[in-house]
Amino acid sequence: MAEITQRDGAWSFDGEAIRIVPGRDRNVHVARQALGELTVPLVALAGVAYEPGRKSGRLRLRLREGADPLSQATGGKLPDAADPYQLPVEPDRTDLAEYLVDEVRQALILEQVPAGPCDRYVLPGPSVPISASAGDATASFDGERVRLDWNWKTEESKKSGGPRTILLPDLEMVEWVPAAGLENGYLRFITAKATATAAPKYDPHAVVLYGFKKDPLMALVAAAVMARMPHPGAPAKALPAQPPAPEPVPADARPAGGDEGEVDHDVLLRRLRELGDLHQSGILTEEEFTTAKQAVLRRFSDA
Repeated sequence: MAEITQRDGAWSFDGEAIRIVPGRDRNVHVARQALGELTVPLVALAGVAYEPGRKSGRLRLRLREGADPLSQATGGKLPDAADPYQLPVEPDRTDLAEYLVDEVRQALILEQVPAGPCDRYVLPGPSVPISASAGDATASFDGERVRLDWNWKTEESKKSGGPRTILLPDLEMVEWVPAAGLENGYLRFITAKATATAAPKYDPHAVVLYGFKKDPLMALVAAAVMARMPHPGAPAKALPAQPPAPEPVPADARPAGGDEGEVDHDVLLRRLRELGDLHQSGILTEEEFTTAKQAVLRRFSDA
């Protein structure tokens, strides 16, 4: 087993997965502490690297696109301190970091893990129920619904409608954008019924983020919701094939020469057997089978 322990946390690799445990130091980011321990299976990894620095180095995991709901929600925009997939490494631990990198890389080669995107989430995302307070609201998610409770910083026109509840089936998209420079960030829940989107400050489906330390906690809420929505890379479900229309009675089962009294009974019996086979194989529904059978039986009664 390859293992390295630092003030920010500990990483260990057993050949199948990387176990990430956040440190208990008070300087460890609140988002990493809230996220807790992670197990990253080998199949979720696209690569791993050790990046040396002047004072300290850094271990960094690169995940396959679509493998992790947190990475999907943040788009790589989490602050370094809040990112659970990187670990600062002190100079006296460089050898351990490089050993872990070598072990993971060899395992990726031996297991022939593809580097391409995933069509399902390999990591489960943050556990629920989950709640975070940042910006102008508290966002909570219990696995079925999102609730937004406003605070004293909320714009009055948004607050006047009271707390907002959004059911998971109504959601089409979740957006988390961090504050940058003088621009505020936001967490927005976009529903299928929304015809227009107001600025986050006025949008009752959005939380405004001002760039404070707790903002990444809202990214955890976003990730928990996204983990329970359809995966963006999942193949589209094919529509069920429409059963073929019942075949008409063949010409040789019809009265010859226009005489309604002349019917070939052998042909009609063969037709009944064919219809039975189509029904048993599921090609004909019960209703279609009954209709076609009655049409053939009428030919018997007309004989």
